[in-house]
Amino acid sequence: MWHDIRKDFERHGRRISDPAFVSLAVYRYGRWAMQRQNRVGRWFANKLYGLFCIFILNVTKVWIPPTVTLGEGFHIIHAEGSLSIHPEVVIGDRCGVMHNVTIGTNMGPGAPRIGDDVFIGVNATVLGRIRIGDRVRIGANTAVSTNVPDDSIVIGSPARIFPNLPIFAQKKKKDGGA
Repeated sequence: MWHDIRKDFERHGRRISDPAFVSLAVYRYGRWAMQRQNRVGRWFANKLYGLFCIFILNVTKVWIPPTVTLGEGFHIIHAEGSLSIHPEVVIGDRCGVMHNVTIGTNMGPGAPRIGDDVFIGVNATVLGRIRIGDRVRIGANTAVSTNVPDDSIVIGSPARIFPNLPIFAQKKKKDGGA
């Protein structure tokens, strides 16, 4: 837990007052609290998490339940607005999320699975039991409710997918990929 919090601190500008860092620290504590083996310790840790969560949620408007799976390098780029993530979401490594983003919905079972190196723009929504591939860029004000292949850009509402963009293909060739 402390290793991840230290990395979050570095990634979010080394400011203890940064709302994105504080929200992630509370999320990490919630994950840690859930994993306690001792029943009494887990109960106490979860109660303390609940207090933190109520305060942080009201101040930062960032809601990341402790059941969410975040990959390494998750970055909340701007925490000026709200961020809401469904409890069953799985997010890959090195993903960046802007403000006013919703990932998943509490209206039903199932949640998005987001790949590595994904960027989600301002006011975007990613809804439903869908998969977002690796290296995907989701533009501002985009509503995504369908699977998105790797190396794509998604824009608009309803979302339009532009797969296999030349800039990504050039990078693959330079790296020796097919």
